[in-house]
Amino acid sequence: MLMWPLYFAGILLYEAAIRVASIFNDKAKLWVAGRKEQQPLWEALKGKNEKRILFHCASLGEFEQGRPVLEALRSEYPDHKIVLTFFSPSGYEVRKNTPLADYVFYLPMDGPVISRKFVKTISPKMIFFVKYEFWYFYGKYIAKKKIPYYCVSAIFRADQVFFKFYGGFFRKMLLRFTHLFVQDQNSLSLLYKQSIARVTVTGDTRFDRVIANAQHPLELSEIKSFVSDKKVIVAGSTWSQDEEIIKEFYQSIGEGFKLIIASHEIKQDNLMKLRDSFNGKAVLYSEWKSNASGNFQVLIIDNVGMLSSLYQFADYAYIGGGFGVGIHNILEAVVFGVPVFFGPNYKRFKEANDLIKLRGAFSIANATDLSQQFNLLELDESLYAKTKSINEKYIHDNKGATGLIMEYLRMNYEG
Repeated sequence: MLMWPLYFAGILLYEAAIRVASIFNDKAKLWVAGRKEQQPLWEALKGKNEKRILFHCASLGEFEQGRPVLEALRSEYPDHKIVLTFFSPSGYEVRKNTPLADYVFYLPMDGPVISRKFVKTISPKMIFFVKYEFWYFYGKYIAKKKIPYYCVSAIFRADQVFFKFYGGFFRKMLLRFTHLFVQDQNSLSLLYKQSIARVTVTGDTRFDRVIANAQHPLELSEIKSFVSDKKVIVAGSTWSQDEEIIKEFYQSIGEGFKLIIASHEIKQDNLMKLRDSFNGKAVLYSEWKSNASGNFQVLIIDNVGMLSSLYQFADYAYIGGGFGVGIHNILEAVVFGVPVFFGPNYKRFKEANDLIKLRGAFSIANATDLSQQFNLLELDESLYAKTKSINEKYIHDNKGATGLIMEYLRMNYEG
């Protein structure tokens, strides 16, 4: 039985669902309108005498993950134009003006006509997809045209469809890559067992990204003023359930610590409600920045783009998402050596599993659990120092993925 018609039907249903959702959902509206408005823009590239590299990220997280490679490509191939694409508005809207790319578009939805038309129009010399982006029709046309096609920082698990007895159709998507740069040995072994051999273990490029950020963080003088000489807990990418736990926990530790919360959802109504729930002890960042006064203990960040630099002020970090679909990026905090806490949904994240085993990070079930784990570290200076050392070493031991990828390209791409 041919699987591609079923796959394509699923794509069409997904697109139809987003179009319906766009009637009442702003993010879905951006997804639909962006693709419609941009098609004439990317079609205008046809026939231009330019060498191009296509670099695709699903969303903002994948952009940050692939960014070290994007920066290296920019430096290594200055005569190539960079075409950066996103699947999600949450990536496109934040990075549509990045200086790392010459053109930024939404990636058209996968399909037998539109994917071929997009790739043919862009006419890239190389193509990079970051981590989890696997598309049937894109891969088929790219392989047919023999365009070098790479997957960056991929990671695979045995429970994924590629490795099931019925996963042959999906394995074809992997076989069409010129080369897969994977994060770990387990991914390599899984692929080898399926006779997918064009694979190299390079590690995760996020390590290179967070190291670069830690070396040159934003100065953030207003944050420094707020923190003063107090110890600091930074809670990043939090959702409502995380925030309930943090509020209960914070009440139990007194006022010896400043608390900074960078919520995942930054709608003004949500942030003001969160601020008011601290009974006069909290202030929004925009309020503090314009009038730095008052005896506030809690700072609520009401902008995007600051979080990775906030961790430089942290003595402890709490990472949100662990009571939902999964934790957000813990490496942005770990690179500063701070102990990290998060909820129970972390199993799909290699770095979280690694650091829990090493005792550099800690999974918690509720506010009481968080308080207990926190007190163990706060009351034992040697344990705290050991935890910092574990995290710093973990980052150092896993850096260098970008260099390995670029070394491969230097040996295999003639430009």
